[in-house]
Amino acid sequence: MKKPFFTYTFLVAFIIAALLSCKEKEVTTSEAKSISNEIVNLHVDLKDSGIKIQPTMYGVFFEDINFAADGGLYAEMIKNRSFEFTNPLMGWSQPNSNKHSFNNESGIASAVKYAGNPSNKNYIRVKINDDKGYVLINEGFRGMGIHKDASYNFYLSASKKSGNVKKINIQFIDKEGTVLGETNIVPTSTDWENYTAQLTALKTEAKAQIKITFEGTGEIDLDMISLFPVDTWKGRKNGLRKDIVQLLDDMDPGFLRFPGGCIVEGRTLARRYQWKKTVGPIEDREILVNRWNTEFKHKLTPDYFQSFGLGFFEYFQLSEDLGAEPLPILSCGIACQFNTGELVPMEELDPYVQDALDLIEFANGSINTPWGKVRSEMGHPEKFNLKYIGVGNEQWGPAYIERYKVFEKAIKAKYPEIIIVSGSGPFPDGDYFEYGMEELKKLNAEIIDEHYYRSPEWFRENAARYDSYDRNGPKIFAGEYAAHPKEIEDGPKENNWEAALSEAAFMTGLERNAEVVHLTSYAPLMAHIDAFQWAPDMIWFNNLESYGTANYQVQKMYATNKGTDLLSITKEGKPLTGQGDLYATAAKDLEKEEVIIKLVNTSSNSQNVTVNISGKKVKSKGIITILTSDNLVDGNSFESPNKISPNESDFILEGEKTVVSLKPNSFTILKFKIK
Repeated sequence: MKKPFFTYTFLVAFIIAALLSCKEKEVTTSEAKSISNEIVNLHVDLKDSGIKIQPTMYGVFFEDINFAADGGLYAEMIKNRSFEFTNPLMGWSQPNSNKHSFNNESGIASAVKYAGNPSNKNYIRVKINDDKGYVLINEGFRGMGIHKDASYNFYLSASKKSGNVKKINIQFIDKEGTVLGETNIVPTSTDWENYTAQLTALKTEAKAQIKITFEGTGEIDLDMISLFPVDTWKGRKNGLRKDIVQLLDDMDPGFLRFPGGCIVEGRTLARRYQWKKTVGPIEDREILVNRWNTEFKHKLTPDYFQSFGLGFFEYFQLSEDLGAEPLPILSCGIACQFNTGELVPMEELDPYVQDALDLIEFANGSINTPWGKVRSEMGHPEKFNLKYIGVGNEQWGPAYIERYKVFEKAIKAKYPEIIIVSGSGPFPDGDYFEYGMEELKKLNAEIIDEHYYRSPEWFRENAARYDSYDRNGPKIFAGEYAAHPKEIEDGPKENNWEAALSEAAFMTGLERNAEVVHLTSYAPLMAHIDAFQWAPDMIWFNNLESYGTANYQVQKMYATNKGTDLLSITKEGKPLTGQGDLYATAAKDLEKEEVIIKLVNTSSNSQNVTVNISGKKVKSKGIITILTSDNLVDGNSFESPNKISPNESDFILEGEKTVVSLKPNSFTILKFKIK
């Protein structure tokens, strides 16, 4: 009897549990349906808003921080090629030279000063005591990246002083000393002579070095020892690193701001960036210690110098290559206020102002003008058509305003067509910012540069920042910005998806306020993985490879889908600036006859959005592009450079509307043609 009773009881209990389970599942499913069926209705009006999106809306800002120039964009592979570092032999080693026993050493190299040369001050004199093969090794910029079967041009200037140095052998070696490619030069002249040779790499190596071995005995002077890949951007001899420029070109930037940043100011006025020292023959450009070399005590880089092989001519040329407006920034006579804050006296400001006027002549003057002639002699007789110039980087206070007035008066008197970019200081709020904005508005400043490095939350919360800006006041240049995640390892991991997504949300507000905001750029642009001072950065590179971060992908999606005219996109008559974790902007491209709608969902849930279109007829077939990741701390890397990258597919518009399911934490672009 017990067994049947147990079975019956168990059966009843099982049935009750099953019914309760079914009821629970029914409720859960019902709730899920209510969530998934909740639709956000957006209205896009295709009627002309009268607001143009400037071609300069999305650009790039280059600063020589994180080894971005020498060791990065500039493809020179020899560090301290002309022995001009504070320590003239920094970057060079002499493995078989015994400095403490002159009689036993095979040779020694020592620095010698040129007589009366203000820019190229040093060369080295190599004394070879025997024919056993005295060696010099250059370590490169954290090594040298060489690719199997790629060719590299080697250069040096030499003068035979005594004896008979018969041959100079040049080899790629790895850390074990294995030879990875070689060539040689036969020096022949007792006068300074330029020599060139070519090496082909036998294998790919990220940390190669150059080994120079001498045959014969005697003394020989050497200078400008240089090495470049043959395969540079646009095939220019001794030019720019191809893979990095390609990433920039793929963005189709509207402008290129250069050369910084804080390096414009310098820690002191003597160490400020002076553009005139960066043009003309490469060997005559005066080297300068980079202001970032000792800025951060935990990341000292005492070997960080500027050779200026990437100088103002090359910046203008790169702007032209990218189809971007050049935007040079010049010192206003104030050293970095976070360092010395050194001021040039007002009565001594004229040379600084003249530098600005001469730069405009260099860019736009005829070949019959002094500085136009310099440009022409460098290989560009055509004008660069400069339209913008920046006065100061992020200076603040009365000292800046006082100096800005002098620059503005002089530039407008001679070049009234040039648009001057001024600065509101280093922060997006506070006393410095408020004072600068108020004073610049009084002066009818044309464009004011704003900078902000803040948390991802700040970017999401400030998508409406420019909604209340005066439409008749100065235009805005969001010249430096980036979301900085908290408690994230310093380096590439800071470029995570949360930061990029938050920037995408904020950028809807930049575009929605296109009648006020005319230029924007993420900062910093790039960083060497083995030599960076600042993170996050938009592009990371090593000696062999480079990749765009998730932040890069956001910037690229905006820049390549900006449109020409702003459209209205609203929910219940209001812009979408984060309500329900949704952000939106819309534009029309008159040239391509396209409508472009950008939607950002910062919620951890998917959201259904109905986009209703009025004003004009559109074609039913469109394109949807989605950028997303499953985890907010995800990011791209050298191992997975495309982990977070856009996916594109077709979508169909039903009548004059479409329903889009926005993925959790996603940035979506819809594009369709106007009939």
